[in-house]
Amino acid sequence: MPIRTRLRAAAALLTAALAAVAVSATPAASAGSAPGAPAAAGDLRYSASTGVGVHNAYEKAKYPYLADALDSGAAMLELDVWTNFFGSGWRVSHDNPFGNNSNCENATSPAQLRTKSRDQNLAGCLSDIRSWHDAHPGHRPVVLKLELKDGFAANLGRGPAALDSLLTSKLGDALYTPGRLAAGYPDLDAAARADAWPTRAQMAGRFLVELIPGTVEEGNGADKLWTDREYAEHLRGHLATAAAFPAVHRAESGDPRNRYADPALRPWFVVFDGDASAYASGSIDTTWYDRNHYLLIATDAQNVAPAIDAVHPTEAQALDRVALMASRHASITSADWYPLPSVLATVLPRG
Repeated sequence: MPIRTRLRAAAALLTAALAAVAVSATPAASAGSAPGAPAAAGDLRYSASTGVGVHNAYEKAKYPYLADALDSGAAMLELDVWTNFFGSGWRVSHDNPFGNNSNCENATSPAQLRTKSRDQNLAGCLSDIRSWHDAHPGHRPVVLKLELKDGFAANLGRGPAALDSLLTSKLGDALYTPGRLAAGYPDLDAAARADAWPTRAQMAGRFLVELIPGTVEEGNGADKLWTDREYAEHLRGHLATAAAFPAVHRAESGDPRNRYADPALRPWFVVFDGDASAYASGSIDTTWYDRNHYLLIATDAQNVAPAIDAVHPTEAQALDRVALMASRHASITSADWYPLPSVLATVLPRG
């Protein structure tokens, strides 16, 4: 490689690392900022920042306990959930539709964290999250991404209203709900375009729940009502009690909400979730998301060319990738970089 090219590459990595240091927040103090600090993370609108997420954070191979994932500093933690009749409750597992395989332990107080049996269901995971929240007041805002592997099952008592009830009963005032964003606006789209999002400091101590359709649901030709549309239809009629934000899943050029045949449903989507490679390629106008203050979740960031290790990239490689996705207007850059807590705690200005 020519010396000039190597110097440019080194400079780019150094710039990304310095930018990360400038606005990075540690797990213990990610929400706020020192008085007068320039470009501090807490001063940014939530819609104007880029954080880092962990794919399938409930897996024990990544974190022995969900509390460890919460301690990691990550801006997003993903859980896979099953609802079908093969088992009871909202099961948390990657590929077992019959039961739970998770690092959740159903801790009902901070003192119980890391002391109980794991492999608990979604209710147990949410209990852990609430217990951790109680032990860390003012913690960084965290997106809880729920992939409903096989969709809702309202006929089994596992529909949108039941999920709202579960989330609210466990997390309560720790939730940042659609109703909070839409206060004073006719719908979520109007609120987002007005940038009604709070600052990161104002989001301290909050969890935002994102819902996406699951891989099994999307592959089921008989399923004509996926998670995104089912929850959005519920949301527009139950804004006061809704606890989650439905996401438009998979990257697409233009306005991906046009896939919904009912135009009245489209203004209830302000979260978009797709492959980082598509957003980074230049084929999609990602400034549109930033300009309208929509949240953009970019997954599998390790695959963006040139690909880097999915789990163990160098810190410089991961920081450079986060900086790249921030420049492509991602709100969350997601991968499996759980061994790099300093990267997970990074917060950059978006765009």
